[in-house]
This record gives sequence, C-alpha cells and structure tokens, in this order.
Amino acid sequence: MDLRTRTSLFCGVLALTIAVSILLRGRVRRPQVYFAALAADIGLWYLAQWLYHVVRSDLWARFTSVLAVLLPQFAVQFFGAILPDSERPSSLPRVTFFAGIPMLIFVLTQHSNGIVRTAVFIYVFGLISAGLGSLWRRGERSGSRAVKRRVRFLVLIGALAAAFSLADFLWFIGAPLPPVSAVLAIVFLFVLSESLIRERLVDLYDVLVKLLVSTALAFSLAGIFYVFVVLFGGFEVMYLGAILAAIVILVLFEPLRERAEGYVSRVFLRERVDLERSVSRARARLVHVLQLGEMQEIVMTALEGSRRATGSALYLRDPGGSDFALATSFGPPAPARVESATAGPLLERLEKIPSLSLEELGVRIEEQRRSGQRREADSDQRLLAAAEVFGPFKQAAVLAIRGEDRELRGLLLVIDDRAKDAFPPDDLAVLEPLALQIGVVIENSKQYRRMQERDRLTVLGQMAAGLAHEIKNPLGAIKGAAQLLGDARSAEHLGPPEREFLGIILEEVERLDRVVGSVLDYARPSKGDVGAIDANAVVRGTLKLLASDRAEVSDARVDLEPDLPRVRADAEQLRQVLINLIRNASQAMGLGGTVYVSTRKREQRHPGEREPTTSVEIAVRDEGPGIAPQVMKNLFVPFVTTKDRGTGLGLAISQRVIAEIGGRIDVATRPGLGSTFTVILPVAPDAAAEPVIDSAGGLLSAALGAASTGLDSPASVGEARVNGRSRD
Repeated sequence: MDLRTRTSLFCGVLALTIAVSILLRGRVRRPQVYFAALAADIGLWYLAQWLYHVVRSDLWARFTSVLAVLLPQFAVQFFGAILPDSERPSSLPRVTFFAGIPMLIFVLTQHSNGIVRTAVFIYVFGLISAGLGSLWRRGERSGSRAVKRRVRFLVLIGALAAAFSLADFLWFIGAPLPPVSAVLAIVFLFVLSESLIRERLVDLYDVLVKLLVSTALAFSLAGIFYVFVVLFGGFEVMYLGAILAAIVILVLFEPLRERAEGYVSRVFLRERVDLERSVSRARARLVHVLQLGEMQEIVMTALEGSRRATGSALYLRDPGGSDFALATSFGPPAPARVESATAGPLLERLEKIPSLSLEELGVRIEEQRRSGQRREADSDQRLLAAAEVFGPFKQAAVLAIRGEDRELRGLLLVIDDRAKDAFPPDDLAVLEPLALQIGVVIENSKQYRRMQERDRLTVLGQMAAGLAHEIKNPLGAIKGAAQLLGDARSAEHLGPPEREFLGIILEEVERLDRVVGSVLDYARPSKGDVGAIDANAVVRGTLKLLASDRAEVSDARVDLEPDLPRVRADAEQLRQVLINLIRNASQAMGLGGTVYVSTRKREQRHPGEREPTTSVEIAVRDEGPGIAPQVMKNLFVPFVTTKDRGTGLGLAISQRVIAEIGGRIDVATRPGLGSTFTVILPVAPDAAAEPVIDSAGGLLSAALGAASTGLDSPASVGEARVNGRSRD
C-alpha cells in the first residue's frame, strides 16, 4: 500500500469524523446539515480513492467521479446557508443544480475520459469559487462589523481548503503529486467546522494559529526524517534525526506562533488591532495619572484616535449621590446627567456584568420572543427602555466603571453609528480593561486627594499654632481696649459715631476670634471621649438646644426609629456635627420650610463578607433648592464656602470628626427638591451604654427621654430668617 493510499484512508476517516461530530454538537441547523453533507462527501471521496487503489475496481473509480460531482452541490448550499440574503436571493444554487445533471450523466458513462474528467475538475472548483465569492459579497453588504469579520474568516478558510483540495484533486486527471494537500485540506475542513461551533472569533483565530503552527512543525519534522532516512539512509541516523527534529521544534515553535498570530491579526483583525493598540497606549498612560481631568482627556483621545468610535461619553457618579454626571464626551451631544432612578434596571444589570451592548440586546430580545422566552424578553426590554436616558447613545456599548469596593463609580459609553453590531463581545473584551483602569485612576485620585488633605492639615496645624500666638493674643488686647473705651465712664465723652465704631470693632474682633478658633478646631487632633452612646438621645438633645435659637433654624419633623443599637462616637462632637447640618439645612431653605431629621438602622453586605455590616444612619433633609454640581465637587473642602460670612470649615470639620470614628457623611441632592445629609455611624461593640453628656456638663440620658415626646410630631425648633442657599 503506497503513501497516497494510506493518506486517502486517513483523510477519509477524519472527514467522516468531522461530519458526525458537527451533527452531535448542540442544536443542528441548516448550515450544520449542509456542512456535514459536504464533509461526508469529502470523506467518502477519499475512502473511494483508497478502495480504488486497493482493489483496482472500476466501480470505485466511477463512485469517486460521482462524489466529485456532488461536492459543489453541498458546498454552494452550505455557503448560502451561512448568510442568507432574503432581499436578493442568489441564483447560484439553481445554476449549480442544473449544471450538475449533465456532469453526473457524463461521469456515469464516460468517467475514464480525460476530457470529461477535466470538465468535472473545472465544474467543481469553478462553482466552489463562485459560492465563496457570493458569500464574500453578501458579507461585505452586511452592516454588521462582526458579520463581516466572520464571513471574511470563513471565505479565507474555505478558499484554503478548496485550494489544497484542488492540488490533491489533480491526481483525478492524472497528475502524480504527493498527497500532502489532502492532509492540509482536512486541517482547514476542521477549522471550518469549528467556525460553526464557536461564537467568538478570537477563539477561532486561536484555533487557526495553533493548527498552522502545529502543521508547520509537523511538516518540518517529516522533512527532517525524510532527509536523514532517504538521502543518508540507515536506521542508526534516525536517532540523530529525532534529536535534530526536537531541537527544531523547540527553536521554531515560538517564532512560528508569533508570526502566525501577527499574520492572522493583520488579515482579520485590522480594526480590532487598531482598537487594542489605542486602548493599550491609553492604559499605559493612565498608570501614571492621578488627576481626573487628565484621565478624561487620555480616554477620549484614545477612543477617538482608534477610528472605531464615532462618539463616547464618560459619566462619573456624583460624590455622595446616586446619579451620574457627564464628565467628558465627543461625538453627538450626550445628556448632562443620568439619574439612577430612570436608569435603574440598566444599572442593576451592570452591577453584575462588566459590559453590555445595547444594540446586541435589541437583537437578543427579538430572538427571545421568537423562541417563546417571554419573561427574559420583557426583562431585557426594560433595560432598553431605561437606556433611552442616554439619548443619542441609547444603542451604545456600556461599560461599568467600578471602585475597589466593586460599587459602580461611572459609565463609559461608546458608539459607532457607521456599522451595525459595531461592538461585538470580542471588542467589548478589549474595552473592559480600559474601564477597569479608569476605576483604578478614580481610586488613586481619591487616595491622592487624601494625601494632599493630610499634607494640608500638617501645614494648617503649624500655621494654627502660630495663629494662636500671633493673632489671638493681639485680638484679646484689642477687645479689652475696646471694651474699656466703651464702659460707662469712658463712654460719656464719646458721641454716637464713636460708639457705633466701637461696636463694629468688638463685633469684628469676635468674628475673627471665631475664625481662628475654627481653624484650630480643624487643624488640631480630636480629643473626644468616644464611647457607646444612644444616637436618638443625641438627636433629641440637639433639637432641644436649638429650640431657643429661632433665628438660626427652621421647623423640624423628627422620625426616630426605636431600639437603635448603640453607636461608637463622642456625644458632644456628634451634637456639634448635627447642629452644623441642621443650621445649614435651614439656611439653604431661606424663609420657611421644614427640616426632617430621622434615624434608622442600616444593614449592608460588602463583597467577601458573610455577615452584613450594621450601622446607624442620622439623616438631615431640607426642602431647599438643592446643591449645584460645582458646589458638590468641593463640598467638604476647607475654606470653600458661598456664604457671605462663612469660614468654609463647618462641613470639613464635621466630615473629619465622623471619619475619625469610622463613619462617613453621604450627600444626596436633587435640583429644586432639596438635599439630604446622612451621617453613617458604626455600631459600638457589646458594652454598657455610656451616659450622654450635654454641653453644660449635665446628664441628659433620662431628662431628654422624658422631655422629647413632643419632638416626634412637627416641632417648632425655630424660624429661619437667613436668606442663604449655600453650605458651610
């Protein structure tokens, strides 16, 4: 049995195995059926060759000719089923069918005639080439970038398989060539079968590269053995050939694999490679970025320069809020804000997955409705409805930007309105690391701001020590002198203007003394007595203290959840924080309005924790105009205020006090509807509750509990007369 006979048996069995395997994998559709018929025809054709060479019977030669005529019939049907064209149906299948009838008659009657065999040769590969060309044109007419890529891949693999089959088919017309092409034809037939099974093109490219490298190494190994066995001869030198072949494989494997990957990428993934390069360059630059503005510029420049996006928008979550504000964009005008209430279903889905193609979601909904998956279709339809908030980006690819705690920090929207299915899963996999890097930059910028804050506190502490000596002492002397000038005996010689000026001096000295005191309070370390306290009692005591200050606070409604766990805090410091928040809420509303103060227990499960974390929330809500976005960005920055007489340290001190005991202050605001400041406090360990101390040093634990029954209903804590709308 010669080499061609053995090769024919080998290739025939492999082709039939491929045909059977494609029918056994998942749901069988028209493309799989036609491909199985094509692979079975090729397998039987090789087996008929093997039988012809073994028994030399004219029956098997005739059978080989018949299988050759049937080959383009299955191939053309297979190419047409891959990408049907309902608008312009191809006439090629009918032409192939009618051309096959006379060919079948000729091979059954004159199969040994050289002219007939040449005509069959031209018929087979002419129709296969026409089928590949028709598939290529349909793919190029498709608006989907993913479809174009897949069709290009299939056409190239089909052309390679046909070319090697053509080279092997030459024996049919009497050309004595070695059966190397038969093996390569089966290799590409296998790749073609994998293209029907694997959804991701990246997986197909990986399979193709591995097969190309393995085939090249196999032929290299065979060539080395051929040289040593045939040219040099002798069994002894085969050991040397085996060693040399192993060395060649080790040396050539990596260069061959890299070269094959580069070639496949240039042929199929030109656009994807451009996107990968742009994203890689952007990620490399983002490693050294600490400023959000610089990060935004790098990301937008990379996406715009990739030639894969006609528009992009980056949204970042408001500090302490739940809505998303537009940070930067290019392309069509993006909405300035995305409200979490409107985009709720979409945000919930992005909490679980890293990215989502809204355009692909629409296609999936149609498939779900056709297959009867009504519940899944309705769920996805709600996502599309929520995506309307994105405006021109409602068909975009949406990528989730997360922080270290895995919470959603922002959204990256990317669109390409030049093509359908612009960002298939393969491209989303390229963009997801960019979104991850953006999240890292956001976290790093927070850490950098904290470091700057610590440095500023250090400088401020040093400055405050000097202020205490250089300013407070002279202020005391000025105040004392002014008071002496204004006493009863000295005032007899002063007229009304002089008395007015003395009053201004005393008022401004006291104001400057308060400013210096605030700076000292913010700069020096806290000396609070932290223990387990009753948050409800502190709230009641705070409102009782403010009840007499009707010029500073508005009416208040109180909703205290009973049986709250004790919190870990200092009662006096917590009272000062609440006083500041309640006064700010009153001043934000101007004349009239109600301040709502409430407490509740909160349980939250963090990633990686088995049990939820319990904390206590104290919320202070107003009915004011809300906080402007530009103010929100600097809400807790020291010395930043929009008040005429404010120091800009009230909220900064409050935030530091709460942070020192392991809590935080969250802020939620809606334009025209007011703002809510929520103080989140850690629950104290199991221990006896400490008594709550009032500002005068008396015990309020029992007294306030008895005196606060009137605070559970609307209580007049004071009427605001300050027409301010800012925060201190």
